[in-house]
Amino acid sequence: MKNDEPTVGRRVLLRSAVFLGVAAAAGLLTGGETDLPPSGARTPVAGAGPGAAPGGAAGPGPLTGAPAGLPQFPRGSPYRLEPMTSEGAPERAPAAKPAVRTRPILELPAGASTASAMTLTFDDGPDPRYTPGILDTLARHGVRAMFFVCGEMAVENRDLLRRMVAEGHVIGNHTWTHPQLTKISRPAMASEIGRTSEVVQQAVGTAPLWFRAPYGAWNRAAFEIGAELGMEPLAWTVDTLDWKEPGTGAIVSRVLKQAAPGVIVLNHDAGGNRSQSVQALASYLPQLLGRGFRMTLPELPPR
Repeated sequence: MKNDEPTVGRRVLLRSAVFLGVAAAAGLLTGGETDLPPSGARTPVAGAGPGAAPGGAAGPGPLTGAPAGLPQFPRGSPYRLEPMTSEGAPERAPAAKPAVRTRPILELPAGASTASAMTLTFDDGPDPRYTPGILDTLARHGVRAMFFVCGEMAVENRDLLRRMVAEGHVIGNHTWTHPQLTKISRPAMASEIGRTSEVVQQAVGTAPLWFRAPYGAWNRAAFEIGAELGMEPLAWTVDTLDWKEPGTGAIVSRVLKQAAPGVIVLNHDAGGNRSQSVQALASYLPQLLGRGFRMTLPELPPR
């Protein structure tokens, strides 16, 4: 029996060690997770993934004995701080809306800043067949312009909207399907204008601040809806009539004859075959610049 005593002793020690190890582990997984500091705060474990606990053990069950108001985490959930709410944060002042006008802006205001200044505008696009050529010409001469886009064209060519903004041009709202606003209901008008502002904002991050009625057909509802959406109404003083496709020479001649300080020129980059419009711009723009005219953008009136 004496020879068996060491063996029996080792067995007793081994069983004791196993028992103590299990007890210690249980203490880490239960008492360690419920012993919260007096404030009830909980510090997340750095680098622990979902359901992970120190030492790689499985995540704990719901917390017990937590102070009132402390969130109860289900088994396997990582500890996370509650997200900050907007309560108590300063409210952002709403953007000032323009006054409701009774007629659109037709030309740049007279003054030293607009002396020899003209504005080029393009309607109905963007059209991947013609708009890039117009943008190329404007970029070649370092000129910025305004593009009054139709929503049904814009939604399919958002990359062109982003290029316009990246190159310093201004995007305006020209309704969704180019209807004559004076012949549709107010709800239909609100949809035509509102949807176009939305797609522009989604594409470039900001909604248009300028609006142009198709065919220049304005009414009280158009002015009111435009103002409600934060836009000023802009018309034109020089119509190139390029939409009639009269020939490149006729378009160039019409612009050069009517060029004057403060005028707003109407061109088109969509809505039909606009190859003449693309060629005409490449011809008349350098001639205007050679005469000392500056192509500029209108400033928003004070609000």
